[in-house]
Amino acid sequence: MLLQKSPQVRICFLGESFVNGTGDPECLGWTGRICVNANKKGYDITYYNLGVRRETSTELKNRWFREVSYRLPKEYDGRLVFSFGVNDTTIENGEIRVNFTESIGNIRSILGEAKQLYPVLMVSPAACGDREQNQRIANLSQEFAVLCHQLNVPYLDVFSRLEKSNIWMDEVKNNDDYHPRSAGYQEFAQIVESWDAWLNWFPPVMLDK
Repeated sequence: MLLQKSPQVRICFLGESFVNGTGDPECLGWTGRICVNANKKGYDITYYNLGVRRETSTELKNRWFREVSYRLPKEYDGRLVFSFGVNDTTIENGEIRVNFTESIGNIRSILGEAKQLYPVLMVSPAACGDREQNQRIANLSQEFAVLCHQLNVPYLDVFSRLEKSNIWMDEVKNNDDYHPRSAGYQEFAQIVESWDAWLNWFPPVMLDK
């Protein structure tokens, strides 16, 4: 069998505090964990965590291309993973931060442009400790799924599984009602790592000895 050197892959993860890994004392979150394991599979991963706390999809729409294009020059194998939406559904001063229609327009704009430039995956927003907000997140996630199907962008619904996860929800409620600790992010990471679209990015490799 022909052996090869470790394939080099550069990945930008974009979104809000759940991408950032806020609350994880190990400072890995789910994004760091899945990259650690991709490295263990024989890939040379350059990992850019571009998660910003409290960021909405409107703010992300205004920054993603500038930040990504700087980090992923065309000569490299660059890829994007997006995950956002929770902050859009937050009530602030009596009003939702980003209305439903605008959120859908933002994801259409972001993914529509991004998929023309790089391989792209989209991970749903996560569950929080507020029941009413979770309903808004669930509704948004369902619409994100429809749009991703239309755009032919692989979409992973982590919300449904995290909302039912005792590990995730217990850590969220015992922390700040939004962010878990290490075990919660490990749960999140395991969901992503079992996703066909992620696995297709990292087939087994035989390395030079």
